[in-house]
Amino acid sequence: YIAGKGVASGVAKADDLHSRLGLYSTIDLLGEEVFRREDVEATVGVYFRMIAALKDRPYASLSLKPTQIGINQSLAYCQDNLRRITAAAAAQGTRITLDMEDRTLTDVTLLMYRAIRDEFDNIGIVLQSRLFRTPGDIASLHARPCRVRICIGIYKERAEVALQDKSDMKARLFEHVQLLLDHGHYPEIATHDEPLVRRCIEHLDKRGISKDAYEFQMLLGVPRSGLQQEIVKRGQVMRLYVPFAE
Repeated sequence: YIAGKGVASGVAKADDLHSRLGLYSTIDLLGEEVFRREDVEATVGVYFRMIAALKDRPYASLSLKPTQIGINQSLAYCQDNLRRITAAAAAQGTRITLDMEDRTLTDVTLLMYRAIRDEFDNIGIVLQSRLFRTPGDIASLHARPCRVRICIGIYKERAEVALQDKSDMKARLFEHVQLLLDHGHYPEIATHDEPLVRRCIEHLDKRGISKDAYEFQMLLGVPRSGLQQEIVKRGQVMRLYVPFAE
């Protein structure tokens, strides 16, 4: 589940996955809930090193969390860090995804995303199908096309704000994929549920949706190699979430 220690481990894993298996990656520095400013600065420094290391690797992108880059300090500080990272990545054509954390951070995460999306085309966002609010968030996401990782989400939320049954979350994810496409966005369908993947493929093929209008994502280490290779052979992006530690 983890590429290893240090930036080089994440880059090496991305290189290996692409050269051997045709898989794409989004590389992530493990950790969240960073509170001390010096630790935030260190984390931001790691992301700049990651960007430099990923030059000329179009098959590798980066993922990062608001609580890694300063939201516990202030919105302005976090957004400035996010903008600097996104700008550095954009200069060399590297994609960034702003991860979504628990529901207490949904509004501020979307606020920052929209502000950065106004300026840059290389930043994506994450939405969670378990939350009741997600259809509204899709509708108000941005006027410009957005890359959106749609997943059920890992954070347990209260029944007043979120679905509690995983089968319901997966059914809603299927609906959200269609809704994202209807709004002109690029869904990154993040699930390990094989029946759901096949349901999406069948439905989107039937709708005549181009294979380059969406992609699939899974976590490194989850045993779905057969399904992943089917997706690669379809000529689609199959991207793994590749964490590393410092």
